[in-house]
Amino acid sequence: MMKTAIAIAAHPDDIEFMMAGTLLLLKRAGYEIHYMNLSSGSGGSLEYDADMTQKIRLREAKQAADILGAHFHPPLCDDLEILYELKTLRQLTAIIREVRPSVLLTHSPQDYMEDHCNACRLAVTAAFARGMPNFESVPARPTEPYDCTIYHAMPHGLRDSLRRKIIPGAFVNTTAVQAIKMEALQAHQSQQQWLDVSQKLNSYLQSMEDMALTMGRMSEKFTYAEGWRRHLHYGFCDAETDPLQDLREDYLINVAYEQSLEKGY
Repeated sequence: MMKTAIAIAAHPDDIEFMMAGTLLLLKRAGYEIHYMNLSSGSGGSLEYDADMTQKIRLREAKQAADILGAHFHPPLCDDLEILYELKTLRQLTAIIREVRPSVLLTHSPQDYMEDHCNACRLAVTAAFARGMPNFESVPARPTEPYDCTIYHAMPHGLRDSLRRKIIPGAFVNTTAVQAIKMEALQAHQSQQQWLDVSQKLNSYLQSMEDMALTMGRMSEKFTYAEGWRRHLHYGFCDAETDPLQDLREDYLINVAYEQSLEKGY
């Protein structure tokens, strides 16, 4: 049976910023890949109303997923409405049960925006519920307790909401797929001016490039990279299960981070 991986993020373009390179490499390693933003991106415009913005961003997200070669899943919420609540959790659990991912890529639990944090919480709980027949998904889907390993991307700006620097537990070498990652991000044309104005990114595309270069420098091995932290295994998989190792030489564990886990800081 083909292995599957899913990236679950908050808004259209979040996957492209922090996760798309790893998703592309998993596809090259034989995984079927899936792409899902929980929000429609309805708030991301100074020019159009929410309905028009949703239509534009849905079209852009589908185009980006096509560029990545990923199966597209439509959003469930609007901007600032990604809440940790039962309706959305049941819907997302149904998608997890359909996809049966052995790899789940999602946001950092600590990030600058609540939509990101809540998307992370929902993704983790939906994966936890994959094999729980007494938790109903909407629509109903069969349950199965297979291994699912969760990886958290780096937060935007590589810091948490209290400005503390976040160190990755592992690096994925995205140098070979950086051009495709950039092409997918460019599909979100409506966001380039919006984020420059609303969140002071200065240069939308350059911000992604800079983060990938920073991760590459931190790895002390790769030119471009994405950073990841592996979720605690309880309820998901065995303690040593680490399927990103399927990426072989493009996967580098941060030994200093692993050692710090045992020291409690």
